[in-house]
Amino acid sequence: MEETWRGAVDALRLVVTLDADLLEITLRSLGVTLTAVTIASLVAMPLGGLLAVRRFRHRRAAIALLNALMGLPPVVVGLVVYLLLSRAGPFGVFNLLFTPTAMIVAQTIIVAPLIASIAHQAIRELWADYHDLLISLNASLGQRIATLLWDGRRALLTAALAGFGRAIGEVGAVMIVGGNIDHHTRVLTTAIALETSKGNFALALGLGYVLIALAVSVNFAAHLLSRTERGGRW
Repeated sequence: MEETWRGAVDALRLVVTLDADLLEITLRSLGVTLTAVTIASLVAMPLGGLLAVRRFRHRRAAIALLNALMGLPPVVVGLVVYLLLSRAGPFGVFNLLFTPTAMIVAQTIIVAPLIASIAHQAIRELWADYHDLLISLNASLGQRIATLLWDGRRALLTAALAGFGRAIGEVGAVMIVGGNIDHHTRVLTTAIALETSKGNFALALGLGYVLIALAVSVNFAAHLLSRTERGGRW
């Protein structure tokens, strides 16, 4: 209990004094995660729409595979990305290993199946309501998906926030491909792991409180900007 209180006090001290290291780590965590979620959403949401609207051979298998990939172990993803970006790997020439870009690549791979699966579920239900209308208007496949994505934007926001929640708390993959290098690739989760390994539990707890506050703030801001509940009748 004492460590918990000391962690809360340390977190408050770091925030009130605008600790430079904390700001740097927090901004890097936010930048890496938001970039990864944005890239993953741009790919995964249209994919979810395509799976909901288009009927093709092996569609059920594709959906089952997508759902299975939601449980991708982050450490395995980190290892695969590490091998691809290492000097002996096919993308080693780009020197991306141990950079924020490598961390973005790993997080994008981790959250894309989650966002695509939630988007598919949301758009599939919407497609049942819009099917006759869009068919009667002779809308093309692209127009159907674009219409469903726009009208289902609030549900898709939930998908993006779920991806953000998984990415911001991820530590295994970013530790492997980022290396937890001070002032370069260190983020909140890897800093917490480092302080815990050093036995500095109070500071680790303090950073944990900051991480939770950051995740809650982003979710709250997203719901506030999208006015999610404002149009609800009940």
